Amino acid sequence: MRTLIANIKRKKLVQLISEGKRSDGRDLMEYRPIVIERGIIEKAEGSARVKLGETEVAVGVKIEVERPFEDTPDQGILTVNAELVPLASPTFEPGPPDENAIELARVVDRGIRSAEAIDLKELCIIPGEKVFTVFVDIYVLNHDGNLIDASAMCALAALLDTKMFGYEVKGGEVVIKEDERHPLPIKNHPVSITFAKLGDELVVDPSLEEEQLMDVRLTMTVEDSGKICAIQKGGSGFLTLEEIDKALSVVVDKAEEIRKLVVG
Repeated sequence: MRTLIANIKRKKLVQLISEGKRSDGRDLMEYRPIVIERGIIEKAEGSARVKLGETEVAVGVKIEVERPFEDTPDQGILTVNAELVPLASPTFEPGPPDENAIELARVVDRGIRSAEAIDLKELCIIPGEKVFTVFVDIYVLNHDGNLIDASAMCALAALLDTKMFGYEVKGGEVVIKEDERHPLPIKNHPVSITFAKLGDELVVDPSLEEEQLMDVRLTMTVEDSGKICAIQKGGSGFLTLEEIDKALSVVVDKAEEIRKLVVG
């Protein structure tokens, strides 16, 4: 019975989209309203909250001093984690991160890392011994579709809000100066744009209903220069070269629109 109802809903949704319409009244390439708020967590080094339609995400940034990785002794460390809060959706369950939370964190991480958004060399204190680690923690507060773009926007906004503490090295030890603060060394502003394929059409910023019935998801992350630095496909469907070209034809302009909102 559930399968029959889902098939009926999908058929109606695909028909509507084939006519250039969506169930919430948007155009096929139109995002839902975006609201961005920074500095929402007092005890974090940086934080932000993003509402994308009814989807809501919060991000907190913490910075700690740790030992660098052996293969990058002169670079700081970036770590992105995502938590799907059970109250945000009946499909989220308490416990360790599931594959959806892991994928969300990895896609956001890849976008930031591939764009070299943070100058990690500037986070080195003592090469091979001490560096700053930037922890980016994503909390999904309400799930109404397109968690990837909402989380990527929120992570960038939180990083731009982040203030690092000062420090000095005395006798090989790092002395933190809490009263000295300066911005995180951000040198690029990656923005992810997510499409869903339903039938023969692509829509941007899929709602939860569209995600549940889509054939495939495609996320492209775009740098300041307009270069695409990361791509992620989700779902069991496929995309034709023509469909990828269609996404490419709009992704840079869409990314710039969102970047202006996030960066200000």
